[in-house]
Amino acid sequence: MERAGRLFANMDFPTQLEEAETRARAAWPIAAGKKIARYTRATTLVRDTLIVEVSDAVWQRQLSTLRHFLLSNLARELGRGVVNEIDFRPMPKPRPPQAALNARPGVAPVEGIEDPVMGLLYKRSQGSRR
Repeated sequence: MERAGRLFANMDFPTQLEEAETRARAAWPIAAGKKIARYTRATTLVRDTLIVEVSDAVWQRQLSTLRHFLLSNLARELGRGVVNEIDFRPMPKPRPPQAALNARPGVAPVEGIEDPVMGLLYKRSQGSRR
């Protein structure tokens, strides 16, 4: 059974599908394997260097030692010359969720009602009685 990447290499596709960056990002999980792909993400291809974000500095050091193995796997999937170097970088920290100061910005709280949604419902009910 042939890999999909090898089958696609022989077919004619529009140029946007043939972009080296798109192919390199798609080939990364195959070349790296399931376990490594779980902790990494191929983000972009700059010239012939694949930028791979890793979950932390420990993974960055460990994967740097496996660079030649990963490069040979990428060459097997993509062909020679597409990716000649891998740059491992720590992933940016995700922003934590931020609490809203008000449930509805721009809606003034109703005096005596702490819950902004209930205050809004109260205001609407008062407005309909007029």
